[in-house]
Amino acid sequence: MLEKLKARARALKQEAYAVYIASKDPRTPWYVRVLIFLVVAHTFSPIDLIPDFIPVLGYLDDLIITPGGLWLAVRLIPPEVMEEARREAASRGEVGCAGWVGAVLTILLLIWLVKILAEN
Repeated sequence: MLEKLKARARALKQEAYAVYIASKDPRTPWYVRVLIFLVVAHTFSPIDLIPDFIPVLGYLDDLIITPGGLWLAVRLIPPEVMEEARREAASRGEVGCAGWVGAVLTILLLIWLVKILAEN
């Protein structure tokens, strides 16, 4: 059971990487690029919006945002672009720098939220 879950997580990460590659293609609309950036940053970020140690809610963001965002992005990306991106992702493997991009985006988002809450 655990191995099956790990395989699904690897497949989800591979799909997220393919979506990230598709976001660089000029045939992908700008609004899809924004969605992709947010989903991929959340997926590869070492920092969670809701920490995992919080029972149930800690994993809820991972279980909803990543698959739901990827599902929506894949449907909005032109099919030929997505197919090319999947082939490229399979040939490249994972890239480690995406984790840092996600971490920086999450930190900036948290700073922004703290600033908004402090003003109210």
